[in-house]
Amino acid sequence: MKIVFDCRYTRTDTHDGISRYTAGLVTELAALHPLTMLISDHRQLAMLPTLPWQLVSAPTSIREPLVARQVNRLNPDVVFSPMQTMGSWGRNYRLLLTVHDLIYYRNRTPPREFAWPIRLLWRLYHLSWWPQRMLLNRADAVVTVSETTGSLIAQHQLTHKPVRVVPNAATPAVGTDARTRSAPETGRLVYMGSFMPYKNVDTLVRAAAELPHHELHLMSRVPEAERIRLTLLAPQARLVFHNGVTDDEYTTVLRSATALVTASLDEGFGIPLVEAMSLGIPIVVSDIPIFREIGADAALFFDPTDPADLIAAVTRLAVPGEWMMRSARSLTAAARYTWQASATKLLAAITEQVQPSLRD
Repeated sequence: MKIVFDCRYTRTDTHDGISRYTAGLVTELAALHPLTMLISDHRQLAMLPTLPWQLVSAPTSIREPLVARQVNRLNPDVVFSPMQTMGSWGRNYRLLLTVHDLIYYRNRTPPREFAWPIRLLWRLYHLSWWPQRMLLNRADAVVTVSETTGSLIAQHQLTHKPVRVVPNAATPAVGTDARTRSAPETGRLVYMGSFMPYKNVDTLVRAAAELPHHELHLMSRVPEAERIRLTLLAPQARLVFHNGVTDDEYTTVLRSATALVTASLDEGFGIPLVEAMSLGIPIVVSDIPIFREIGADAALFFDPTDPADLIAAVTRLAVPGEWMMRSARSLTAAARYTWQASATKLLAAITEQVQPSLRD
């Protein structure tokens, strides 16, 4: 069975969510079965494992609808892509595409870093379900990262093809210090994520203003206008803007924290939750279905529209024994999510699709 893994969404500087998913999965899948990576920029190789690779056009190229003609030359039995947008016209192989979330159907504001034509197309794409159905039904099977998103795919009848869950996981560097902790090292509350409206960072800031013994550390890059707005929103809040960190810097701050916090209104998974739990750091998170799935009985949940509910959840961690109990439960919950386990599930999904054609 010849597997080709589409790695063209890998970043060339630091990983984002799709890029990290790609790198984590391809590394562990290659340990289970030989494969060839597709790249579109030689700089991507620095972010990927040392494996056989082939250079093809970029996923943003006008050639993308016909990229299968380039891939066909590799004679693959199956191609896996960590996105749903990979071109497929003229393919002679089995194809698995990935849906990470359906966030932007409910929150249509596109990422700010996109150029305005892409932002316009983004909004138009998410006005209706039919473009998503068209993309997914081109595949032989669909992969998604959580049971929650899988349920939404079924609810909206987005595909008649098989849907298989291949979860996200924490990076190995984050989870190397996995141990139950008896007490937090500092009063830090850590937020890792963007500042998109649906991330609801305002609730975190308002709550921080009423938690004088805690600092809120905002780890990601933040536009200057947004930093000023959040600072003025609650001037008494102790806010620390890191404006982007390395994996090592992130781990150092996270392992010393009282909790990881997020008030997000919608997610497809929640990698920061697993990263924190894998270090034995409790998580205090929005009471939304995906966080119930990921956090299980380890998390403390709050109403994301109510800063007072978040304050109560953080305060609860000061009850004797509560923090240590949440730390131990966090390690158990995080152990369900590893790249090795996800790669095993992906290989099973691939084999399920390829074996009938190989017999033919």
